Amino acid sequence: MPIEITGQGNNNLGSNNRTERPEVNAGRRDPANSQQSNGRPSTADTVSLTETSSQLRSLENTLAELPVVDTQRVESIRQSIADGSYQVNAARVADQLINLERTLDQ
Repeated sequence: MPIEITGQGNNNLGSNNRTERPEVNAGRRDPANSQQSNGRPSTADTVSLTETSSQLRSLENTLAELPVVDTQRVESIRQSIADGSYQVNAARVADQLINLERTLDQ
C-alpha cells in the first residue's frame, strides 16, 4: 500500500482520501501558439544578462587563468628557510589563529 505525503503534517499516513489534499498549481503555462501548431518550442525566447552578471563572468574567467599557487613566493620562502633567514612572527601567527577560531565559532 503506497503512502501519500501531502505536507500537511497529517499523522494519518494510510489515508487515501484525495478530497483532503489541496490542489497545487506548479506555475506551468500553456504552450505558445507556435508550439501548439507545430509541436516545436518557440524560438522567440530571449535571455539578457545584467552588467553585474557580465562583470562576474569576466572576473570568473580571469580567476580561472591565475595559478592556484604563487610559485615565486613559495620558492622565495623555501630559499629563506634553507639559508636560515626566515623568521616567524609569533604574535602574528597567534593573532591569526585566534581570528580563525572566532570565525569558526560563528
